[in-house]
Formats: sequence, structure tokens, C-alpha cells
Amino acid sequence: MLQIWALPGLPEIGAGDDLVALIGAAASDQLRDGDILVVTSKIVSKAEGRFVLADDREDAITAETVRLVASRTAPSGHTTRIVENRLGIVSAAAGVDASNTPEGTVLLLPVDPDASARRLAAGLRAALGVEVGVLVSDTLGRAWREGQTDHAIGAGGVQVFEDLRGGVDAEGRPLVVTQPCVADELCGAADLVKGKATRLPVAVVRGRADLVGALDLPGARSIVRPPERDFFRLGADEAYADGYAAGAASVIS
Repeated sequence: MLQIWALPGLPEIGAGDDLVALIGAAASDQLRDGDILVVTSKIVSKAEGRFVLADDREDAITAETVRLVASRTAPSGHTTRIVENRLGIVSAAAGVDASNTPEGTVLLLPVDPDASARRLAAGLRAALGVEVGVLVSDTLGRAWREGQTDHAIGAGGVQVFEDLRGGVDAEGRPLVVTQPCVADELCGAADLVKGKATRLPVAVVRGRADLVGALDLPGARSIVRPPERDFFRLGADEAYADGYAAGAASVIS
């Protein structure tokens, strides 16, 4: 049976705070071997001091961007940029967050979310004597679908995929490409109990101990599709513009 609950008792997190100590104290004796903690990336970033001075959030987004995927300007004049950030994640605004931060600052994603997750998992295992895994989550949009869900951007001691390839379905047919991203599924489920404005940034998932293992398991970076297998490198308008420009150039030459 799968159980998920939010972990109460965590204070407002500031730069330099010890998340292992704070989460360990809040968890008390609740945790067991095989539990998975889903930790909102915002508190990881805050503890790591990822605040930057930015009167204009757009400047911070530009600094975090390595590739523009698509850009759209609404009738209101606001421009939304879908970009690839330095972690390889494609999202709106490069993961730069201006909510619940001190005036005149924005919050960047952790430098290395997988390393952050592994440090948390290692620290909690040592402090509490239980073999837990850690997922660091962030809210992302989805191509072709409205709304947002939480996804894994960091993983420590958790298998991020459940590889069913080579098995068979209920009818005995071979499974050729079935590889659920269970890390994303667990982060989405955990957000149902954490919420967005409840000050409950950590959830505990129980019932998937089969996914918990060594700290050096592949992290969430392995979820990012490599460029050679990315079918959607550009937005539709951007792809059209590139194609039109290439065609015009070939005619001229």
C-alpha cells in the first residue's frame, strides 16, 4: 500500500540552515527503511544560499538560460520564455523563482540538485539509522497539456525509472519501450499533500522501498532527454522561422 503524508514542524528555511538536522528533527521516529522523502527545491535553494539580487527577474532568467526554446508575448505585454537552463531542464523562466523571497531578490535552483539530494539522503541515513531515499522536486509545465505538476530534478538513493522493458503485459505481450519515470510520478503525488502555499515543503512516501538503494544510483539528470533524441528542440513558431530562413538562404546562394 502506498502512503504519502506531509512532514509538519519545519521552520522557515534560511541560508546556511542544516536541512538534515531540521528534517531529521521534524521526522522524529516516523521514518522507516525504504521511505522516500520528497523535498521541495525551494528550501534546498534557500539553505544553499541561492539568492541573487535582481531588480528585474528577466535579467536573472537570461543569466540562467543556455538555450531559448520558445518565446510568446501575451496581449498584456508580458513575455513568457521557455528555455533550457544550465541543468538541462526545459521550463518556463529557467526555474528562477521570485515568490516568497526577500524584496529585491530571486531564488535560483540548486547548483547540483542530484548532489543536494545525495547529501540529504546520506545525512539522514547516518543521523536516523534508516535507509531512506530523497527526491528534490520542482514545478514544471508539460508540452501539449495545460497546468503544472511537480517533477524530480534531484535524486539521491532512489531509482528514477522503473524499467519494464523485456517483460510482458497482462495479456502476455512483450513490453518494448515501457519505462515509467517513477521519480516524477512520486513527486507529483507528493505535491498533493505538500500543496503550494501550506508551508509543508517535505513529504514522506512509504510503500516503494523497492526503489530505494545505493546513493550512487543515477540521479534525476538522467531523466533529461539528450539532444540527439529530442524531437522538440524548438517551439512551433521558432522552428518555422528557422526553416523559412534556411530556405531563403539556400535560394539566395
